[in-house]
Amino acid sequence: MRFTETDRLLFAGDSITDSSRDRDDPAALGKGYVRQIADRLSGGPEVLNKGLNGNRIYDLEARWTTDVLAFRPTVLTVKIGINDTWRTFDRDLPSPIGKFRAAYTRLLASARQNLPAELYVITPFLLPVEPGQHDWVADLAPRIEVALEVATEFGARLVRADLFMPRAAEEHGAAALAPDGVHPSPLGHRLLAEAWLAAAGVPVEEAPPR
Repeated sequence: MRFTETDRLLFAGDSITDSSRDRDDPAALGKGYVRQIADRLSGGPEVLNKGLNGNRIYDLEARWTTDVLAFRPTVLTVKIGINDTWRTFDRDLPSPIGKFRAAYTRLLASARQNLPAELYVITPFLLPVEPGQHDWVADLAPRIEVALEVATEFGARLVRADLFMPRAAEEHGAAALAPDGVHPSPLGHRLLAEAWLAAAGVPVEEAPPR
């Protein structure tokens, strides 16, 4: 896919997308994979970061109209789900998988109905670095399946972070990619950006060398 200055790319999600963006600056992209994608596509499309630290899928749904639909993106990327698992364990805020699936379905159905947008879904991932995080795996697995199924249902392009991040962790170590098991390091963000660009079919010549 080739992007032009008429395209508007919007990335919606939680802190992994947010990546310390300046809330007071609508053009702020944070320090993570969204910034790296924008840098690779410099001089082309407008890029907007609408990630918000701590969001579960229900929080994203609550702001969907104002933070996503209102901006009329031509390309929409959603990355959500890890906090639905995390909050289950650290704050006893369960996110039943049926409820999670229904919310995810409503989000992409709304995007399909209201936007002329190409859709992308980045699957949630976990790289356990603490013993207790291994208990999260069984809770996150069905959320990954939901992301895959809903993405397929609505014709979204998939970015399989649940596959390539663990593979990279075998080479580099989990903490090198996500020091707390969840939030990517610069290397982790680079891998996310490169995988998104590959899914988008951005030709190599359009992606400046690292």
